[in-house]
Amino acid sequence: MPIKNILVADDEESMRWVLSKALRKKGFSVELARDGDEALRLIKENVYDLALLDIKMPGISGLDLLERIKEERADLFVVIMTAEASMKNAVEAMKRGAYDYFTKPFDLGVIDALVEKVSRASEMTSQVSLLKEELKDRYQLEKTIIGNSPVMRDIYKTIGKVAPSDVTVLVQGESGTGKELIARAIHYNSKRLGKPFVPLNCAAIPKELLESELFGFEKGAFTGASERKLGKFEQANGGTIFLDEIGDMPIDLQAKILRVLQEREITRTGGNQSIPVDVRIVAATNMDLEDAVRNKQFREDLYYRLNVIPIHLVPLRERAEDVALLVEYFLSKICSELEVPGKHCSPEAMKLLTSYSWPGNIRELENTIKRAVILSPDPLLGTSDFPGLRQRQGEGNGKGEELSLEGIVDLKLRGSFTNMERMESGDVYAMVLEQVERPLIRFVLEKTRGNQVRAADILGINRNTLRKKITELGIELRKE
Repeated sequence: MPIKNILVADDEESMRWVLSKALRKKGFSVELARDGDEALRLIKENVYDLALLDIKMPGISGLDLLERIKEERADLFVVIMTAEASMKNAVEAMKRGAYDYFTKPFDLGVIDALVEKVSRASEMTSQVSLLKEELKDRYQLEKTIIGNSPVMRDIYKTIGKVAPSDVTVLVQGESGTGKELIARAIHYNSKRLGKPFVPLNCAAIPKELLESELFGFEKGAFTGASERKLGKFEQANGGTIFLDEIGDMPIDLQAKILRVLQEREITRTGGNQSIPVDVRIVAATNMDLEDAVRNKQFREDLYYRLNVIPIHLVPLRERAEDVALLVEYFLSKICSELEVPGKHCSPEAMKLLTSYSWPGNIRELENTIKRAVILSPDPLLGTSDFPGLRQRQGEGNGKGEELSLEGIVDLKLRGSFTNMERMESGDVYAMVLEQVERPLIRFVLEKTRGNQVRAADILGINRNTLRKKITELGIELRKE
């Protein structure tokens, strides 16, 4: 990261004045402290990229302050200033974590060279840190994109082909199918590894704030803009920006994204200077953009600019063979995160999970597994640990199969009596029959507004039998 904010701590007013004037002339933001105590307070309250500390100050000395700073902000570059060019001072300063030191009096050229040196070191440190983090993420990513179905194998091949280039990619698929994981896989396998991957959900930010979030703003651009802010495109410079749910982007803002793709430059809100950016764009949507184009909700020219390489993620119901792999992955991951003993699914539970249509896709599957792991005390999860799963499928989502009433009852019975072999003898028949009869009779009575003659006729029983059942089952009759 380039150096922007500098703290100068020195008890000599003339030294503070000289340094602040020289540094501000170079465009740096400078704050001044008269002694070590004031410097420590400012460091706790603000964020600095570089601190220049006099070695001898009232209160906390520069060396002691250096030690305290490293406890508060280990990443802050600190340079010690001293009028005594002794080996002892130099060694002590470096031992306590100083980046460098220089002696007074000094030429202003020394300061320029020093700040430039710190800027290069800061940039290198940021890149190394980012590279380590991204390599770690890449390793994790290789374990989180799960699937061995033909459609997933085709997607892996596509990622391998497009990742090395800078071509724009459009990832399409229903919510919860893992679009961001695919975008990260493209970035981590590209030549931009070690540069930022910056995600932005266009649907999660109010329309009036989205432009400044993307392009940043200048100080004073609007009420509350007290200082310049870099937008996502500048933050992603050299790397990849992931524009999720781009179909929800306002039409006027789409024109500005198109300009970025064409000109490779942005203009901050409230500014008039064009800023070049080197950014790869990966966009994603759960919307049919071709329909949106036809309905004038999405710019046709932007659609074709984004859709250079389309990747379509199929819903989980269309790759059911991957569900078992995902279940095992989530069980291992969640048990590890929650620090609980490992759990597994019974064959019946796995059959239930693999036959469900998963309208919420992988995200719904993960949440379902997490809920079962948390709530079930057993190491082996049965169908009873996933209550209502098939009922939700039976409610219909326009894409899943409808379950018959018999199918729902069958599922509930299997879920309730998973451990039948351990049950003692009892009147299970009467118990289950009662639980089915009660809601049935209550429902028919509600529909007939309490008319028992009509209800008995619908049920196919005589009125006396119905009255007896109402009494036995404790059904309350509502008076209309």
